[in-house]
Amino acid sequence: MPMFPLNAVVFPGVVVPLHIFEDRYRALVRDLLKETEPAARTFGIVAIREGYEVGDHGVQSSYRVGTLVQLTAHERYDDGRFDIQVVGRQRLRLVSMETGGEYFRGEIELLADDPDEDALAEVTAARSVHEEYRALLGALRGEDPIAGELPTDPEYLSYTLAASSLLPMPERQQLLEADSAAERLVLLTAMLREEIRAIRALPSLPATELARTRWSPN
Repeated sequence: MPMFPLNAVVFPGVVVPLHIFEDRYRALVRDLLKETEPAARTFGIVAIREGYEVGDHGVQSSYRVGTLVQLTAHERYDDGRFDIQVVGRQRLRLVSMETGGEYFRGEIELLADDPDEDALAEVTAARSVHEEYRALLGALRGEDPIAGELPTDPEYLSYTLAASSLLPMPERQQLLEADSAAERLVLLTAMLREEIRAIRALPSLPATELARTRWSPN
């Protein structure tokens, strides 16, 4: 499986734009575009734990849980660069990674969330605290970080709220690694309560830009 270590955590269901300029990732995109079936244009994204996406030193280590994504749109430039759009499909665990080829390739296993018989309490709590968090961010930034209606399915909802929340990478990675929607929503509720306390204590926060992502239920 082609792999793309990235300085970000990507969640299933989230649409992510990427600018491709490094040679190894140009080669990856070119190979993906040779696939005649769009559904086969997939690769894995794992967040970088140590190192950089580009440069001489590169990726020193990555997290083991990432996301299988599908290339859904692209624009090729005359100099070989690409602007692409991908959508997260499913969580994955990276078993091993080969870095000696034209681009990184990994052996992976796909991960499914554990079934939740009843996550109503977790859904209600997470939606409530996220509404408060969303209102505070809206007051600070003058815009709503989420466009459109929230999903009703607990799994999709957990990924949507996680993707739209301004959290440090280790916390976002913790959310991605949660084994069920209920566990993810419990973690997210606790994290957002801490964020709300911080925002109220320091009204000038958050200083980091919130990534604007669009939700895709496909």
